[in-house]
Amino acid sequence: MTTIRQWVSGLRPRLVAAFAVMTIIGAVAASGAMYLSARTSILKGAQDPGMEQLTDQVKAFLPLLEVPPSTTTLNTFASRLKTNAVIVYQNQRYGSGPSIEELPADLRAQVATDDHTQFQRVVDSSGNATVYLGVPVLQRGTQGATHTGIEAYARVPLSNQQTAIDELASSAWQTAALALPLAVALALLAARQVLRPVRALNTAARELGHGNLNVRLEPKGSDELSELVSTFNTTAAELERTVGELRGMEADARRFVADVSHELRTPLAAMNAVTDVLDEDAAQLPPDTAVAARLVSEETKRLTRLVQDLVEISRFDAGRAELVADEWDLATAIRDTLQARGWRSDTDLVLDLPEGITAWVDRRRLDLIVANLVGNALRHGRPPVEIALRGDASEARIEVTDHGPGIEPSILPHVFDRFTKADTARARSEGSGLGLAIAQENAKLHGGVIEPSNTGTGARFVLRLPRRHR
Repeated sequence: MTTIRQWVSGLRPRLVAAFAVMTIIGAVAASGAMYLSARTSILKGAQDPGMEQLTDQVKAFLPLLEVPPSTTTLNTFASRLKTNAVIVYQNQRYGSGPSIEELPADLRAQVATDDHTQFQRVVDSSGNATVYLGVPVLQRGTQGATHTGIEAYARVPLSNQQTAIDELASSAWQTAALALPLAVALALLAARQVLRPVRALNTAARELGHGNLNVRLEPKGSDELSELVSTFNTTAAELERTVGELRGMEADARRFVADVSHELRTPLAAMNAVTDVLDEDAAQLPPDTAVAARLVSEETKRLTRLVQDLVEISRFDAGRAELVADEWDLATAIRDTLQARGWRSDTDLVLDLPEGITAWVDRRRLDLIVANLVGNALRHGRPPVEIALRGDASEARIEVTDHGPGIEPSILPHVFDRFTKADTARARSEGSGLGLAIAQENAKLHGGVIEPSNTGTGARFVLRLPRRHR
């Protein structure tokens, strides 16, 4: 249904419809004008000779007319007229023409009060047309023409003329109908000429959107569409240049982060060894020195975690992250992760980990995901933190739910962005801002995803993993 609606609202149907409507309007207007002109000519060709003939017959008899006329005079007058004519005097009919009742009342009223020849067309219930002619008989005198009260009427059938008019109307409609396919053909031709470059632009824009930045079109002609193609080529060239620069800058930045991270690992290893010794001897140091030693130890560990996260994220950016998957019991893997970090099931940590739910996972990467999700819940939420494992035939779900303030709605869409921290109230926190980004990348590497949400009483992160190896 949507495809049909899109096609109907497209440019081609609108062009065809516009051409067809304009052509039909022009054809109907031209045919209508020709029809009216021809109809008028046909009717005048029938009624004008009849009017002239009746007027001439009346004028020819005027020298013989006596006023007031006698019955004999009126009968003689009527006999001089054509077959379909009559003389009417004082509401009496003389001749073999139409009856008084047949004559239109409006026509009789006009003839009785006017000095000119009158006519009126009448169409009966069967569609037959007839024109009635009326001539007042006037007597000329010194004071001008006076009405004698004598009226001459004639009936002129228009059946042949009506047939010709009907045929003319039929021809006009046929001409208009024949113009429709011609209009559609012309519209399709015009639409093709217009839509061909538009279609090419659409295809090129789609390729541009898919990352093919070197796509170009050849301008043809010198019209507006050719200017549009030239503008597209200029825009595509500028976009290719800008994106190339940005990609180069991004690659340089990633390379710099990776290089710095790797270079920092060696001195950090030495620093960690020194801080371990300081931690062991802190009790024997003076109080101020012990505090400083512990501070150095904590900051060194935080810097070590940051460097480790940067190294890990740089592997994903470089496309060097590899998945070494095997089938594991997820409940066992989660418990091992918690135990390795000293997180035990108590009032702060509630576990719901049924046995027997297995999946193909990289044990090290799953450990990173679970540690990041649980660590965030413990740092930024409130107890109890609930860890639940669920599974069906196709996927396994690990749900980590806390009972803290939840995630700000404005931050929720960006929780997996790099260097985004859930606790924005604190400028400094234990996390590097890369933990959730690394967790999401590891989930995607497994073919899964992490879905964040607010429960109303805290935050929840759901890790969805396919159970079968892909």
